[in-house]
Order: sequence, then C-alpha cells, then structure tokens
Amino acid sequence: MWNKVLKKFEKHPAQEKILKILFERGFQVNDDGKVVSGDIEIAHTQLAKEAGVDRRVVDSTTNTILSDELLRNIFQNVRSIPSLRDVAPLLGLGVVIITPDDAASAGIITDVSRVISDNNISIRQAVSDDPYFTDEPKLTIITDSNIPGNLLDAILTLKSVKGVSIY
Repeated sequence: MWNKVLKKFEKHPAQEKILKILFERGFQVNDDGKVVSGDIEIAHTQLAKEAGVDRRVVDSTTNTILSDELLRNIFQNVRSIPSLRDVAPLLGLGVVIITPDDAASAGIITDVSRVISDNNISIRQAVSDDPYFTDEPKLTIITDSNIPGNLLDAILTLKSVKGVSIY
C-alpha cells in the first residue's frame, strides 16, 4: 500500500517529506486543509521547518491529500499513540528493544511475545517501527516488570531477532 501512496509523490520529494512527517506523528488533515492532532492545530510553518522546506510545500501537500480519496481516508483517520518507552523506567516497567533480522518478515512480534509470556511476564505495549519509514526499524516491548538476563538470551536465539537491548 505504501508504494501506492508514495508513488503519488514521486515527482514531489519535498511533499513526500511532509507526508512522512504527518504519518510518523499521526497527524491528520482536516476538511479545511489544516494539519491537526485531535482538535489541536499544527502550524504549517512548524511542519515546514521540521522538514526543511517552504511552508507552501505543506499547503500543497495537504491540498494533494484532500484531492485524493485514498490519501484523504488515510490522513483523516490516522492517529498517534503514546509511547511508554521513555517513561517506562519511571513507572517501574521494563523496556526491551528488538532489532529484527528482517523487519518486513512475519512472526517477529509473535516469536518475541511468546518467549516473554512463557515466562509469566505481561506485555503492556508493543510498538513496531514501519520499515518503509525507518532505515533501522525496531520493535519496542514494554513489560510489567524488568526482563531477566536469561530471558534476553532466549529472545536473542530467535531466528527473527538480530539484536536485543534493554532501556
């Protein structure tokens, strides 16, 4: 699907930068062409600055999104989620970051969650980077307690896992 979306912007690399920021952050485009997160409006000038482009590129991108049914449906319905990764230690939760062997392969989350749950540790959150948007995607698992070293070793033996770290 992302190839189909990105193809619409292949002749407009500056707009593609904006598109990726919108999606990575879970920002929507409302019917007025405003970039929003819920009811909070995000200034086009701020998005342009983040992407290193002119504000008019943001305007053009939102116009393109609104004029295309697929893009409109995506960017009026995408949502952001809170990541617990950086606050988990403050909450007494464990954080395991998995570097997959091949992020596009099936079963990575299944393999890792099975090892964790077989050791009676509950998973509170699992967030996977999209390999289309990230050069080195990671799978971040938040658990209800810290992961013991022997469990990290068990995760590292999985065929789908290239590396494991705790945060």
